[in-house]
Amino acid sequence: MRIFKFNITRILSALFISAALVGCASTTDEEVPETLSEAEMYQMATRSIDSGQYDDAIKTLRTLESRYPFGSFAEQSQLDIIYAYFMNYEPEAVRAAADRFLRLHPNHPNADYALYMKGLASNTSAMGLLERYLPLDYTKRDPGQARQSFGEFSELLNRYPDSRYAPDARQRMIALRNRLAAYEIHAANYYMKRKAYVAATNRGRYVVENLQKTPAVPEALAIMIEGYQRMGLIEPANEALEVLRLNYPESDALNEKGEFIGYQSFGDVNPSLLYTVTFGLFGDSGIDKQLENIPALSQESTPKPPAQDQ
Repeated sequence: MRIFKFNITRILSALFISAALVGCASTTDEEVPETLSEAEMYQMATRSIDSGQYDDAIKTLRTLESRYPFGSFAEQSQLDIIYAYFMNYEPEAVRAAADRFLRLHPNHPNADYALYMKGLASNTSAMGLLERYLPLDYTKRDPGQARQSFGEFSELLNRYPDSRYAPDARQRMIALRNRLAAYEIHAANYYMKRKAYVAATNRGRYVVENLQKTPAVPEALAIMIEGYQRMGLIEPANEALEVLRLNYPESDALNEKGEFIGYQSFGDVNPSLLYTVTFGLFGDSGIDKQLENIPALSQESTPKPPAQDQ
C-alpha cells in the first residue's frame, strides 16, 4: 500500500509540474515587429531560448527565416529551431526540422548536430505527459522508435566518427540495444506462458545471435534451453546449456553444480497492487531482470547548437 501512495504522489506532482509549465508560457499572438532587423530578431529568439520561452523562440525563428531566407542568420536559425522544438517537447517537429536542415545543407559543419538531435527526438516521439515525469518500463513498449533512434545514431557514427556528439551517441546505442533485447525477453515470456515454445525459443535465439553483450543474453539462453527441452529437442538444448555454463555460470537458471533448474520467469510472480490495477504500467511485476534502460533525457544536458561566427 505504501508503494501505491508513493506513486499517487508522483502522479499529482507530474500534473502540478505540467500546469506550472503551461502557466509559465508567455506565448502571445502578437506578430514579430516588422521594424526589427535580422540581427535584432535573432537576438530576440536567443533571449527567448535562454529564458526557456521556447514557444516564443520558435515563432521568432520561423518568422526570421521567412523574412530573411538567405540572411546571415538563416542557417543558424534552422539549427536553433531544432533545439527549441526539442526543449518544447515536439519530437516530430524536431525530426522534420533536422531532415530539412540536412537536405538543404548536407555538407554543413554542424550537420552532425542535426543528425544527433534527430536520434534523440526519435527516441522520445512516443512520450506523453506521464512518460516525461514518471518512471515507466520502456522495455515493454513498442520498440519501433528505439530501432529508429538506434539507426540514426549509427548513421551519425558512420558519417561523423569524430563528432563531439559521438561519445554520447555510443552510450545511447548501448542502452538502446539493451532495451531492444529486453523487449524480446518480454515477448518470449509472453509465449512461454502460453506454451508457444517455438515462438519463445526463436525470440531467445534472436537475442543471443543479434544482441550479444546485452544483460538479456543469459535469460535468452535459459529460455532457449527450456523451450528446446519442452519440445523434446535435447541436442540443441544441451548446446545452449553449455554456452550458458561457460559464459554465465552465476545464472539463476543453474544450480551450484551447473545443472539447469528450469526457466521460471513467471512461476513465482507476486505483482504489486499498483502493477495489477494499472495493467503493468506502474509498480513491480515481481520479475527482477536487471536490464538497463535508455538513460533519461535531461533538458539541462541537451546541447545547444554550435554558434556560427558572424
